[in-house]
Amino acid sequence: MSVVTISRGTFSGGKALAESLGRLLGFRCIDRDMIVERAAGERVPQQELRSVLEQPPGLLRRASHKRYIYLALIQAALTEEVKNGKAVYHGLAGHLLLRGPALLRVRIIAPLEFRIRMARQNTNMTRSEAIAYIEKMDHDRRKWTKFLYGENWEDPALYDVVINLEHMQIDEAAEVLASALERPTFQFTPECRSEWYDLALAARVRATLAVDPSTSNLELNVESRAGCITISGELLDQADAVRRVAGTVPGTTGLTVRQAASTDELWPWGALSADK
Repeated sequence: MSVVTISRGTFSGGKALAESLGRLLGFRCIDRDMIVERAAGERVPQQELRSVLEQPPGLLRRASHKRYIYLALIQAALTEEVKNGKAVYHGLAGHLLLRGPALLRVRIIAPLEFRIRMARQNTNMTRSEAIAYIEKMDHDRRKWTKFLYGENWEDPALYDVVINLEHMQIDEAAEVLASALERPTFQFTPECRSEWYDLALAARVRATLAVDPSTSNLELNVESRAGCITISGELLDQADAVRRVAGTVPGTTGLTVRQAASTDELWPWGALSADK
């Protein structure tokens, strides 16, 4: 009942691999559009969230707090979707947005000719148009991953498994991953489930704080342990507002709010923990 993230370049076979693995194991397949739809609301329309993942940084580069808010919403939605396990997420930066037990982080790569063929089968592009499109999308994803997360998208150290489709078919790759998921490391134990539930709750609390008008100017660390929430950060004079807003989130059984000594590394991973 593991959680799998699949990172891929445009037309590299990531969606096909996710669907094949999902059929083989009975896992749900989740894509970026599903997460954006779930994360959006009255205060942040879908198109604005989508632009975070699709458009060049532009003005958002000068609005880092807006970036924090958008990513808090996206992370909360994704964590909620996968917290019960048996899920495959194929979308940009899933391996960076999720951090929990029994999580298999996969990167799939494919030769350029494979990608060109896939592009032309799915669009009306010419060969030269397909090459230009693939190069542009890869460039944008490298730039965005560095900008949003401070990571090199192509760094193999970010993944547990790298699948190369040069000499392997999609179904064969799915069987390789299914075999890896049989290892004890990726078994979804009751302890794993508890930790994922805490991660989802922490993400939900931070997203709620990020969009509430009385606390939306803050960037906060949020931890959860068995529903007991600890929030820290530069609180200014808003500690009471933080307590009030966080206390409205279902599942919260206790609440501690404290002024942090440092606000370094608030995003992404210093700010969210299951505190295990």
